[in-house]
Amino acid sequence: MNKLLLLPVLVLAGAGTWTARAAEPQTTQPEKSHEMVVNTSKRTATVQPTMYGIFFEDINYAADGGLYAELVKNRSFEFPDHYMGWNIFGNVELHDDGPFERNPHYVRLGSSGHNYKYTGLENEGFFGIGYAANAEYRFTVWARVPEGGEATLTVMLCDPSTQSERQQFAETRLKIDSPEWKQYEAVLKADRTVDRGTLRLMLRGTTPVDLEHVSLFPVDTWRGHRNGMRKDLAQALADLHPGVFRFPGGCIVEGTDLGTRYQWKNSVGQVENRPLNENRWHYTFTHRFFPDYFQSYGLGFYEYFLLAEEIGAEPLPVVNVGLACQFQNKTGHAAVDELQPYIDDVLDLIEFANGNPSENRWAALRAEMGHPEPFGLKFVAIGNEQWGEIYPEHLKPFVEQVRAKYPEIKLIGSSGPESEGEKFDYLWPEMRKLGADLVDEHFYRPEKWFLTQGNRYDNYPRKGTKVFAGEYACHGRGKKWNHFEAALCEAAFMTGLERNADVVEMATYAPLFAHIDGWQWRPDLIWFDNLRSFRSCSYYVQQLFACNRGTHVLPLTMDGRVVSGQEGQKGLFASAVIDDNRHEIMVKVVNTSSEEQPLSLRFDGKALRKGRAYEIVATTFTADDPDGENTLDQPERYIPVTGAPQSIAGNRFETIVTPKSVNLYRIAL
Repeated sequence: MNKLLLLPVLVLAGAGTWTARAAEPQTTQPEKSHEMVVNTSKRTATVQPTMYGIFFEDINYAADGGLYAELVKNRSFEFPDHYMGWNIFGNVELHDDGPFERNPHYVRLGSSGHNYKYTGLENEGFFGIGYAANAEYRFTVWARVPEGGEATLTVMLCDPSTQSERQQFAETRLKIDSPEWKQYEAVLKADRTVDRGTLRLMLRGTTPVDLEHVSLFPVDTWRGHRNGMRKDLAQALADLHPGVFRFPGGCIVEGTDLGTRYQWKNSVGQVENRPLNENRWHYTFTHRFFPDYFQSYGLGFYEYFLLAEEIGAEPLPVVNVGLACQFQNKTGHAAVDELQPYIDDVLDLIEFANGNPSENRWAALRAEMGHPEPFGLKFVAIGNEQWGEIYPEHLKPFVEQVRAKYPEIKLIGSSGPESEGEKFDYLWPEMRKLGADLVDEHFYRPEKWFLTQGNRYDNYPRKGTKVFAGEYACHGRGKKWNHFEAALCEAAFMTGLERNADVVEMATYAPLFAHIDGWQWRPDLIWFDNLRSFRSCSYYVQQLFACNRGTHVLPLTMDGRVVSGQEGQKGLFASAVIDDNRHEIMVKVVNTSSEEQPLSLRFDGKALRKGRAYEIVATTFTADDPDGENTLDQPERYIPVTGAPQSIAGNRFETIVTPKSVNLYRIAL
């Protein structure tokens, strides 16, 4: 027997650390057990590698101030209020003839006219700047001395709230010595941890200096990339082992209006010349109001594609279909005969991702940015939560032109913003008529909905257009946070996704990230502040399924029926898969009831041979409080626990299923 296959399930217990923890010994009551039968000889569906993935949207400060590791807000002075995020003092002037065409603004620091009146500026970052003790930070700035000579710029990492003698705890001086624009760089090391620091710049002497694109990054980014990702947040994505990565969002693709829609071509090329975009979410919620929420496009499509590649996920970009957000706009959409520029954006995107650099300018740009090899794009979603006749009318010319030029690309349409109802019922047949490969379904629903949807996909057509559950999360009734019971309901629902893998090919929880000080929507999968992060209970459910996806579905029944929380099944949900690569059978059992339940797993078929000894490894995810959740101070309060291998008696395993628990049983063949 392969020793590796007998190891407990590796469950992420902390940033970048995989551990197995001992579970409490379980007693058995076989005479009272629910018997679940797994047919190991029959495979009902292939589980796609894309089955469980992630969906990124720039909401809750997920990009700037979050995954994107830039620490300076409004670094190019392009916000409508050009000094938003900055405190200025002394002789500071704003100019608009800078070196970057699409970001023309910069500041000139001039002499204050007095030796003891200083000129400079200070950036507040995103809810402050987090500095970690002994960490290094790379400061860069484009600068010049417009009148010639030499200027000195003092760069300081500061803690304005400190009671110590000096606010600055790291500083360096840069000599600016050219009348032409150049990039200057310095690395500063923090000697303490500061949650809400600032970056302060001061002119020394009287020689004026011009500053543009003021930037500060941790040196230690994800995989060491300049213009890179925040390491702990990117690692959390990698630890999910996602099969697909949907980006750059849903509603931000539509924009508050078409002028503020996400445009991928603005997000590639030289980072200093990517224009600012208004974030669709900054004015949306008056009860969670953030008028300083913009998109620098520093985290752009090149970075998304690269991140997808590095975490092993298929990239799935979402593009605008010529419609603004229909919740906010009755008019203002592009007419059907005005769609060609939008269609060209899709065709050019496919070339950017997959094209030959010697034959296409967008592919050449990809190579210039550092990736001459194609990214291997296979999927494109066209439109987000559109509905009504206007959506298929707009979608049709996209489908026709993309199909004609790139027949290998799978196209994803939408079923609207609801999980059922008039909009949903209208759009599904329309998507089939247009030949969409997958249809994106969204559902943010309470506990009862998730617990009654175990059979949702059992009666969907088995051939033709497939399902992409592109945005879903349990929004507890009166409990819109990441408590354990919401994750439990999601796990129950996910067993139905898995059982119907011939219908459902992709599923992504949403939203992905939330800044603890800047959230507008919850629940969310991963929470963070300026220095720390934690993974929610829902995160661990997603990880448990994604890391134990299997390659094929095995039939699992109880009293001859699928186990989907039906009447008489006492809140039990279950699914089973076999993994031909790992040579394992994996059974997932979710107990949504408040009672412990005796369980007998019987494995029929040829996979388990008579006379052979087999062992099973059990992982249990439960909580002492259904309303409990992980927090920044207790990031691992609730995590899955893996026990030692146990022997199977013949082809049967007897156990007790903990109340309100998600359970994974793995058998090495």
